[in-house]
Amino acid sequence: MSTASTVGPPPHVTSLRRHFEDLRDGTHGNRSTRRAKEALFAVAVDLLAPHAVRVLREIDTHLLLGRGDVTTTGLVDDLDEGPSATWALTWPEQRWAGVAPVTLHAFFGRTFHHPHLRGATNGEWPLNVYSDHDAAAEVPTLRAIAAGDLHDLVFQADYRIIPAVNRASP
Repeated sequence: MSTASTVGPPPHVTSLRRHFEDLRDGTHGNRSTRRAKEALFAVAVDLLAPHAVRVLREIDTHLLLGRGDVTTTGLVDDLDEGPSATWALTWPEQRWAGVAPVTLHAFFGRTFHHPHLRGATNGEWPLNVYSDHDAAAEVPTLRAIAAGDLHDLVFQADYRIIPAVNRASP
């Protein structure tokens, strides 16, 4: 017997539903004006920041052997592109190979109805973060984006950009 109906939908399904309902209603988090939506996005960036940094540090610790540097932009507003925030993981082998860093990018495009998440090399995910709980629930998505980016970067360069793969197995 399934317990799914008593537990409720998983967080990523709840987030997708909110996203689709926002599309239907022309809102984002019950906000309808661009200014109100951008204010909500600014809160989302602050809530996501520690989780994004943690996800990148996990990759640095376990695959890059602590050789990486995590950089953050905080909330920036480009007059053409719109508000965004970026968390990036760089390391010597990645820079030598001339490929992009592993990137987590939250953005609210000027022509967009609501914000999204993406990596440097992979697609877009809805960004519906309104609370600490919502931000923590995005960790699996952040991990998927970062892992997808790292995988794509290996294809652009090769496996030797991953320090943990280059050392002898224990």
